[in-house]
Amino acid sequence: MNFSDFITHNGKRVNKEHYIHLIQVSMIDGSISKSEMELLHKEGRKFGLTDPEIEKLIDSESHDHYHPPYSLNDKFDQIYNIAEMILADDVVTDSEKKIMRRYAVTAGFNDDVIEGLINLLLEGVANGEDEDKLLKKFKKMSS
Repeated sequence: MNFSDFITHNGKRVNKEHYIHLIQVSMIDGSISKSEMELLHKEGRKFGLTDPEIEKLIDSESHDHYHPPYSLNDKFDQIYNIAEMILADDVVTDSEKKIMRRYAVTAGFNDDVIEGLINLLLEGVANGEDEDKLLKKFKKMSS
C-alpha cells in the first residue's frame, strides 16, 4: 500500500504527514493513552489502513516535518483533528497546547487569531460541537 495519500470515507484527501502529526500529538505527553490509540485506529481505518499498518506507522514514527494544506477549510480540519487527539484522554496539558499552537502557526494562521482558534476548538470539541459549526464560528470570529 502506498502511504503517500489516503482517501477518507468522505472522499477527502489526507496525506501521510497529517496522520503522522496526529501520532506526534498523541505522543507529546510521553505515551499514547488507550483513548488516543482508539482514536488513531479510528482515523487510520477511515483512510483504509489496517490495524497492523496503523501499528507500524505508530511504531516507526520519526518526527517528520509537517506540510500544511493550502485552503482554510483543510487547515482548520487538521487543527480540529489535533484538538480531538488532545482531548481523547480528557487531559489538556501545556505541552499539548504548545504543539497545537505550533501547528496553527505552521499552517499559516495569523498570530492574532491563534489563541481564539485554540480555545474555540478545545471548548467546541470538548462539548461535542460539529466541525463545520466550529469553522463557521471561527470565520465570524476572525473576520
